Amino acid sequence: MLDSGDLLSGICGANDGNLKAMENSLGGRIAARGNEIRLEGADESAARRFRIMVDNLASIVREGQIPSPEYVETIAGVSAEGETEGAGEPSPGDIIRDSAIHIPRGLRPVYPRGLGQALYVQGMRSCEIAFCVGPAGTGKTFLAVAEALRLVLSKKLRKLVLTRPVVEAGESLGFLPGDLAQKINPYLRPLYDAMEALVPYETIRKMEESRAIEIAPLAYMRGRSLSDCAVILDEAQNTTREQMKMFLTRMGAGARAIIAGDATQVDLPARVESGLLHAAGILRDVEGIHFSFLRTRDVVRNPLIKKIIRAYDENGA
Repeated sequence: MLDSGDLLSGICGANDGNLKAMENSLGGRIAARGNEIRLEGADESAARRFRIMVDNLASIVREGQIPSPEYVETIAGVSAEGETEGAGEPSPGDIIRDSAIHIPRGLRPVYPRGLGQALYVQGMRSCEIAFCVGPAGTGKTFLAVAEALRLVLSKKLRKLVLTRPVVEAGESLGFLPGDLAQKINPYLRPLYDAMEALVPYETIRKMEESRAIEIAPLAYMRGRSLSDCAVILDEAQNTTREQMKMFLTRMGAGARAIIAGDATQVDLPARVESGLLHAAGILRDVEGIHFSFLRTRDVVRNPLIKKIIRAYDENGA
C-alpha cells in the first residue's frame, strides 16, 4: 500500500506506460487501484524485483519527478542484480537513483540509464579526472555535460571549458571562415546539443555572455593552467599521446576533467597511437583517476544503435 493515490499515479505514468514496462520485464499482471499496487501471476523472484522497482520509483515520485517507461526499463534491467547484493549494500536501482544529476535551473533531473552510467557519474564526482570509453550512444558526452553544468551552475566551479581535437575535416582551422568560435563551433556541436537538452537556451546565452562557457580547440590548450574549472575533452580517441599528456597536465587547483571517447572510431593517421588508449593503459591504477568502460549493452540513444554496433563488431568493421 502506498501513501496516496497521487503517488500511485506517478508510479504508473502516463497512460499506465510504466506499468506496461514493468509487466513486460517481470511477467504476470500488475493491478493498481486507489493507493494499492500488486503483481499477480508471477513467481517469488519476480515479486522481489517488483518490490525493489516500486520502492525505487516511489522515491523518485516523492522528489517531484515522474519516471518514464525508459527509466522503468532501466530499473527492471538491474533489479535482478539487486537480489545478489549483500545485506546493507545498496541495490543497483538505488545506485542509479542516487546518481541522478540535478542541474540548477535545469529542464529536468538526469537519471543514469543503467548501472554502467551510474558508476560513471559517481566516478566524475569522486575523482578529479574521469575517463569514459564506450561506443556511440552510451551517454558519455551527455552525462559529462550534465555533471559539468551542475558544478558550474551551482557555483561549485567557476567555468565550463569545452574542447576536442580537430582532425576529422582534414582542414587547418586557419583556413576556415570566421573567428575562433565560429571555426570550432561545428566540432563542438554535440556538446551544445547536450546543453540545449538540459538547460534553457537563455541559460546558455547568459553563461556565454559572462564567459562561464569557453570553447577551445585542443591545440590551443598548450601552456594554460586551468583552475576551478570543469573541463570536457570530447572525441578523445583522436588525441595523440603527446596531446593527451599535454591536456592532462593543464589541470590546476580545483579543476575537474572529464575525458570521453570511442575506441572504435579513431580517425588518426595509420601508425599514430590514440592518446586515449595509451592513457587507459598507463593511468588505470593511478589514484584519483577514474575509468569507466561502457559496452554495447549500455547504449541508450536508440535500441537500433545496439544492433548496428553488434553487426559491425561481428563483421570486424
